[in-house]
Amino acid sequence: MRSIRTSAPLGRGRRTVLAATGLVAALALTATACGGSEEDTASDKPGATASQAAGGSGDGKVAIPSDIADKLEDHGIDVDKWKNGGWEDWDKDKWLSEAKDFVNPVIEGLWKPERMRSAEEADKTVSTKDAAAAQGVSDPEPAPVRAQAEKTPYHDNAAPVGKVFFDSPEGPSVCSGTVIKDVNHPGKSNLVWTAGHCVHAGGNGGWYRNLVFVPAYNDLGRSEADLTGASASEIAPYGNWWADWASTSNGWIQGGSETGGDGAAYDYAVLHVKPEQGSKSLEETVGAALDVDFSAPSVAEAGTMGAWGYPAAPPYNGLQMFKCVDAPGRFSLSPSLPTMYRIGCTMTGGSSGGGWFRVVDGETVLVSNTSIGPTDNTWLAGPQLGKDAEALYRNMSRTHGGR
Repeated sequence: MRSIRTSAPLGRGRRTVLAATGLVAALALTATACGGSEEDTASDKPGATASQAAGGSGDGKVAIPSDIADKLEDHGIDVDKWKNGGWEDWDKDKWLSEAKDFVNPVIEGLWKPERMRSAEEADKTVSTKDAAAAQGVSDPEPAPVRAQAEKTPYHDNAAPVGKVFFDSPEGPSVCSGTVIKDVNHPGKSNLVWTAGHCVHAGGNGGWYRNLVFVPAYNDLGRSEADLTGASASEIAPYGNWWADWASTSNGWIQGGSETGGDGAAYDYAVLHVKPEQGSKSLEETVGAALDVDFSAPSVAEAGTMGAWGYPAAPPYNGLQMFKCVDAPGRFSLSPSLPTMYRIGCTMTGGSSGGGWFRVVDGETVLVSNTSIGPTDNTWLAGPQLGKDAEALYRNMSRTHGGR
């Protein structure tokens, strides 16, 4: 989560306890039985920007399509050297920022349990002046909602939710993500929804590296002491899923910053992933995926929302899944930017990218994702997902979903 340093809470009294309780009961993020089963164009800012990555072969060796190999060569990148540690070179001239330059070859064994536990959240701050710039646009600050631990095992209670790991110039980092359905590949989706700042640094940087999604991380919610010496299968029951394609908005790439910036309202991303080992799709393996609601409902229409994720900054340690349920209000960093949703929630950094869900016609759908929050961890804000987000999603599904 990108943190915001805000002024003193204004408070608001419109909490809907009964509605929140009902949403928890209705949010059936459970798994089904495993195993089995129109042309849109991306717009300009804040629209879709697709990226292409190097892939891997079944024998564990990196397999690079010829066109991608040519692009890597143009940037002076030797894929074998990259795989053997060259990715740690964050020279600004090699920190690739253009979509076509995203590079994420599979490096088997890189994300071991201990390395996952060492990953830290990217917790940033902005000034009180920036946070207060949209007064009159934002609704009063919500009362904090204490995050509740999700029931275990996670695959029975929140199957589509997991963690997103990546390497940044600061070291191993972590976000959260959600398995979503693929409209062009029903029942066999390999798509994951997360935040734009979990895949790309924004206007002053480039694509992050070694992006991996781990569904139902630490499925039994075991403590740090109990996980000492835990096997990879205990930490990642469904394995590691490497991003071989990624898309985030031009709005985030051009306007995103360490503090969220003008890109916060467009802070969303879609990953297309492949298993480090195995051949089934992510949806088949996990047994669940959620539709995305691109109607961008107003806060009055939205009703109650729930945010899920793996908070990693104190008092949390990133090992357990938590959730917050609340009635959303409006929030914006500037009157010139679209409003975001905001709910009361005490989750901290590491929950970034985690899905926000609501119930539509009896079905649980993803309606936003965690983007920014204050340094005192009393609320979360996430982007509204409208036509530009849908264009990004459909372009990803159409162009890369079947790979």
